[in-house]
Amino acid sequence: MGLFRKTPAPPPLSRAEALACIPVRNHAIQASQTPEGMVRLRYPLILKPWIAELAQRFRSAPDTPPSRQLELDELGSLTWGLIDGRRTVRAIVRQFCRQTQVHPKEAEAAVTRFLRELGRRGIIGMAIGGHGKAD
Repeated sequence: MGLFRKTPAPPPLSRAEALACIPVRNHAIQASQTPEGMVRLRYPLILKPWIAELAQRFRSAPDTPPSRQLELDELGSLTWGLIDGRRTVRAIVRQFCRQTQVHPKEAEAAVTRFLRELGRRGIIGMAIGGHGKAD
C-alpha cells in the first residue's frame, strides 16, 4: 500500500550546478538598515499546522502571522546586497571575493554556507539553471 510513501528526494546538485543557481529573495521578507549600516531581515515564521493553530488561539492580533528577525553582520549584509535575482551563486562569490579580499575558496565556503542558511529559513529560494552571465 503506497499511502504513506514519501516522495523520493531529488538527486543532489553537483558543485557546478549549485554554483550556477540564482538566489532569489522571498517577497515576504522585510529588509531594513540598522543605524550601524547592517541589514535587518524580518521574515515569517513557518510553523507546523498544529502549532500554527495553537498560536492562532493565543495571539492578541489574529491576522498577524508570527515572525522572526535576523540581523546580519557586515559580510552577511554585503552578501544580501549582492542577491538581486539575476546573479548566480558563482557571480556572488566572485564579487564577494573582490570586495573583501578573501581567498576564493574561503569566499565560496562562506557565501554558500550563508545562502544555505537563508534558504533553510525560507528567506531565499534558488532558481536552477543560471548560466553565470551576470557578473
